[in-house]
Amino acid sequence: MDIIRTDQNNVDFQLLVRSLNQELSIRDGKDHMFYSQFNGIENLKNVVVAYVNDVPVGCGAFKTFDKDIVEIKRMYTNPEGRQKGVASAVLRELETWMKDLKVPKCILETGKNLPEAVALYRKFKYQIIPNYEPYQNTENSICFEKKIL
Repeated sequence: MDIIRTDQNNVDFQLLVRSLNQELSIRDGKDHMFYSQFNGIENLKNVVVAYVNDVPVGCGAFKTFDKDIVEIKRMYTNPEGRQKGVASAVLRELETWMKDLKVPKCILETGKNLPEAVALYRKFKYQIIPNYEPYQNTENSICFEKKIL
């Protein structure tokens, strides 16, 4: 597996995000339009793409949320890459990049309907926190944080 650091202009990242959005439109159901408004990629300067045999199989990103806090966005592994450590490798690389940038803490939001994602974040020692804006009154959301430094 090869992992690259890139940004929102990476064509492979854009293709993976399209697949992610298609899958989430099914899993999120009626809530998809609410979530999609917070998932644009136009300002993602810190993007990771994972490749197996030169084929893009997973991605993730982070963006500035607040002073000293970044938010993980657009984590996705395509079906062919699942159960092969792709998501773990992507998350590990994102955390390494955060350390390189001396980011002390990260947060993220995922859905209760995404048990694989919840399990990944728990495995990496993310702690559940009260839902932050704009997810405070969203029943399906679970928010996490992790101290990086």
